[in-house]
Amino acid sequence: MKFLDTRSPDFQAELEALLAFETAQDPKIDQIVADICADVQKRGDAAVVEYTNRFDGTSAQSFADLTLSQDDLKAAFARIPADIQTALKTSAARVESYHRRQKLESWTYEDEDGTLLGQQITPLDRVGIYVPGGKAAYPSSVIMNAMPAHVAGVKEIIMVVPTPKGERNDIVLAAAFVAGVTKVFTIGGAQAVAALAYGTESVPQVDKITGPGNAFVAAAKRRVFGVVGIDMVAGPSEILVIADGTTPAEWVAMDLFSQAEHDEIAQAILIATSQAYLDEVKAAQEKLIAEMPRRAIIEASLGNRGAMILAKDLDEACETANYICPEHLELSVENPQEWAKKIRHAGAIFMGRYTSESLGDYCAGPNHVLPTSRTARFSSPLGTYDFQKRSSLIQVSEAGAQKLGKTASVLAHGESLTAHARAAEFRLKK
Repeated sequence: MKFLDTRSPDFQAELEALLAFETAQDPKIDQIVADICADVQKRGDAAVVEYTNRFDGTSAQSFADLTLSQDDLKAAFARIPADIQTALKTSAARVESYHRRQKLESWTYEDEDGTLLGQQITPLDRVGIYVPGGKAAYPSSVIMNAMPAHVAGVKEIIMVVPTPKGERNDIVLAAAFVAGVTKVFTIGGAQAVAALAYGTESVPQVDKITGPGNAFVAAAKRRVFGVVGIDMVAGPSEILVIADGTTPAEWVAMDLFSQAEHDEIAQAILIATSQAYLDEVKAAQEKLIAEMPRRAIIEASLGNRGAMILAKDLDEACETANYICPEHLELSVENPQEWAKKIRHAGAIFMGRYTSESLGDYCAGPNHVLPTSRTARFSSPLGTYDFQKRSSLIQVSEAGAQKLGKTASVLAHGESLTAHARAAEFRLKK
């Protein structure tokens, strides 16, 4: 891992270089995705089957071979060990409980002249959730995407998940069963996103697509945005740990590993106020790395984009964190709730030395679909509100029309929109 010191005159430049990650679309990927999306829009099921066989190494003869029934999901749940069944149910229950507190409700009020104003909240009709199926399988992503949609009141949840070489992951399918997914198609990549966005003979068009994927999935989500809604364009996974030196070094070392093991471009950063503690964590990493099955990925990730940063105090550490805007921020410090008040930009804040980021990934309750690549400056975690929409309610009383009509008339004439003005003026008493 690189070493940075906030007192160095080059620190800001070094930090910017560390965080630099090209989030713009690769023109080559964009062109491939554009062609796939256009072909799916034109040929529907046939195109999806063709691309799935080509990219995933499957041998589907028709779309029926890529479609799973509720019985298939139930059978997958029955096949997995009892402890995993219990863990999936526990995770789903906790995620549901947390997201119920996010649910928006409709409201109205009347002003002094009897005009009713308000907001009506309604769920989306149908959503598509993308679940990765490449380097690793993520049953947790099924729960994190599906449960908020259920809480919001979405009637149909369509899941797509790639199955390289036709290998289906029972735990992922069991998670779909537990989370109440309506339909599952074993497709992935840009062709799956296009199918959800435009609809095919077998895949119903959805209103919104959520869930992370690779560069082709991200490019496809960008392309179809506007035809459907999307949650966000996800970048590499990130963790930032701020430590005051009181947490065992092995714990922090493993927390850094937990994100680094996702892939070679994930980012893990540690900020501490003591060089001695940074050295302890480094030594712990060197000891623990030998037992990591994904050692090569962890080492590549830490070597490519990881860093240890020495800060003069925790105030400076928090300000540095606000610049980094991490997806996951661990405050491994005394009085973490007080220090959390200094954090303005982070996807999720994990407070205290017992709160490992991995608990948030699976079962704490809050969503693990979080903003990456510094987008926490302006965006938020996936939540129930992402599956709800708002309609404004306006019912103007006769008395209100006299007051508002005059104001609207003046402004409409000011914009040279005569019909707007006359529509309001017709309702004025002579």
